[in-house]
Amino acid sequence: MQTKKLSLFPLVFALAAGGLAPGSAAFAAPQKPAAAKKAAVEGPAPLQGQTAVAGGAPALAAKAWLLMDFDSGEVLASANPDEALPPASLTKMMTSYLVEQALRTGKLKKDELVTTSQNAWCRGSSTESCMYLPLNGQATVIDILRGIIIQSGNDASKAIAEHMAGSEENFAKLMNAEAQRLGMKNTHFVNATGLPDPAHKASARDLAILARAIIRDSSEYYPLYSEREFTYNKIKQGNRNALLYTDPTVDGLKTGHTEAAGYCLVTSSKRNGMRLISVILNTSSAQARADQSRTLLNWGFANFEKATPIPANTAVGTAKVKFGKAETVAAGLAGPWTVTVPRGQKVDTAVQLRPDVEAPVTKGAVIGKVVASSNGKPLAEAPLVAQADVERAGFFLRAWQAVSGMFGK
Repeated sequence: MQTKKLSLFPLVFALAAGGLAPGSAAFAAPQKPAAAKKAAVEGPAPLQGQTAVAGGAPALAAKAWLLMDFDSGEVLASANPDEALPPASLTKMMTSYLVEQALRTGKLKKDELVTTSQNAWCRGSSTESCMYLPLNGQATVIDILRGIIIQSGNDASKAIAEHMAGSEENFAKLMNAEAQRLGMKNTHFVNATGLPDPAHKASARDLAILARAIIRDSSEYYPLYSEREFTYNKIKQGNRNALLYTDPTVDGLKTGHTEAAGYCLVTSSKRNGMRLISVILNTSSAQARADQSRTLLNWGFANFEKATPIPANTAVGTAKVKFGKAETVAAGLAGPWTVTVPRGQKVDTAVQLRPDVEAPVTKGAVIGKVVASSNGKPLAEAPLVAQADVERAGFFLRAWQAVSGMFGK
């Protein structure tokens, strides 16, 4: 097993270019009854999504799908976004995220060695994704991370789970705790790999939330998600995300496939300063998940644009201040603020200032918020902060202000 040489690069590239059909011999699998094979080829019926775009969203042949704006976290279009479905190897995004955060905080070191147990070891099987770690051998954490992200290694995922938590079961508890912290409301993890289990589920919305967290919190390690191949133990394997080979704006994230989950893909693309995240769950083939992700991303970039509701460093209101040397303080944005809206749509803003601002006030303190809306639908909101310090008044001035307030001044 240790001298086996594999390369998925030609396979993935041909798939991305449309040169291999889903029924190609390269995808050969144990024979199924004719009815089952027909259902697998046909896949789910096209599913129409919800969106604010007047012309509607595309209909995609998947059990669930979603398009999210990275900057705001706003869902731009979706279909069946909250149903808990088998996520297959999309699970490994949480595994890699926990590894990345442990590296970021110093709980793990890049060159720290991880041992492959009997439980984690892939036994030379071609029925699952493997990094091909040697039994009882050791690999560095950073190689393990590459094995998870690029090669989708079940052995790498199990090995790091045992290394970090003592067992895969304990690691799943860490995964669920992190999912809860991130606001993933329809997700439950049982293992670190995504191998089938009736209780192991995630929704399209939750997986987009997780992808957004990876891009936001793991900037040092996010480039790994765009690497096209990785060689370990003299075995070269290609990234299964076909869009990495055909679209230079795509830089992640993860593929997944089991019989129960179908073919799944979470993708991120950045064009002209706008980043979108797409999630496609349960399509009929590797080609279908790539094609549908490409369709959804192209539609998103064609139908949405960035808007700046209020320029940075601009005062948008004046808040009254109780018991201060100044009676008011200007309110403005803490920094640049953009929202993503359907192209050509007007953005309205509404300022809401706190009525109970009391001195002392520190410059930068939150004293309200501004809400952006379009066609009466709220889009996003941003905090408004004090643009200056306001010192607390002395005793006699505070007393005078209190008395004046009683008489309605």
